[in-house]
Amino acid sequence: MKDKRIHPLAVPFLALALAVSVQPASAQLTSNPDPSKPSFSEVKYVAGGEILLRLNVPTNNNSRLEVSTDLVTWTPLYTFPATPTAQSYTDSTAPFLPVRYYRAVQLAAPSPVTGDHLVTADGDVVVYPINHATFAANWKDKIIYFDPVGGATRFRTLPRPNIVFITDIHGDHLEASTLSAIDAKNADIVAPQAVYQQLASDLKAKTKVMANGDKAEIQGIAVEAIPMYNITAGRTGHTKGRGNGYVLTIGGKRFYIAGDTEDIPEMRALKDIDMAFVCMNLPFTMDINQAASAVREFRPKVVYPYHYSSSDVNRFKQLVGKDVGVEVRLRKWY
Repeated sequence: MKDKRIHPLAVPFLALALAVSVQPASAQLTSNPDPSKPSFSEVKYVAGGEILLRLNVPTNNNSRLEVSTDLVTWTPLYTFPATPTAQSYTDSTAPFLPVRYYRAVQLAAPSPVTGDHLVTADGDVVVYPINHATFAANWKDKIIYFDPVGGATRFRTLPRPNIVFITDIHGDHLEASTLSAIDAKNADIVAPQAVYQQLASDLKAKTKVMANGDKAEIQGIAVEAIPMYNITAGRTGHTKGRGNGYVLTIGGKRFYIAGDTEDIPEMRALKDIDMAFVCMNLPFTMDINQAASAVREFRPKVVYPYHYSSSDVNRFKQLVGKDVGVEVRLRKWY
């Protein structure tokens, strides 16, 4: 890989913009004299050619990290919470690009969800990991929960959901008390039949039951139910047909939520996935070798290891490698 350098760039109305290019340059940072605006405090290369950015983020409103390849068109990368503290972001996309510019901006209004952005043709999707298999996403005016468990406290900073996806009947995916706490009765619920049978009557009335292979449209989102099951002898917790993974299409981008599964043929056969959430958690799902092998075959643009407990996700990232063009994003799930 070519030796890349980081250098500051003066851009009007910004605290600081930084470029990654193949041209040698200094790596100096200038301080931001206005503490009411976000500013970079450190930018450096870390393992694998990724870039670590540290920012000072003011209070009251959210700050957002944006990226560009030409200093003309900027796209959101990550929205930070509105807390007066230092924040950091590791850009795992950088090794795949010859040039990368960054800027930090303060948003005029609070953001309902913070986290990674995926830009679509119909608005950004913002992804917010919560715990284990539980996460949230924000698309336009819609809040989406996936396998919400763990009680009301986990969701205290989030708006109530418009859509809830549930993958399976186990307690780390389905919890009646949490569904009540988040007012799931006021959302559209998508679930397999086995989950539907365990729901209270008011939640059943709001549930779209999907079997493996079914397709539906939920509030403008195209949904396909994907099988999830065990294939290794001795791993019998997930039978074929009981639970669902999901592929969601939003603004032309395809999101895959694996649920509890091994590296099944249906996963390996997936095409054109922009963002994937893939489990690895023995003895219930698969090990990191299976997960990495499958990811290298179906090649999502971005993959998040989730539902991994004590699995070595750093080793998983090494096994996936960079030669097939898959970006592995490690986030805090525990």
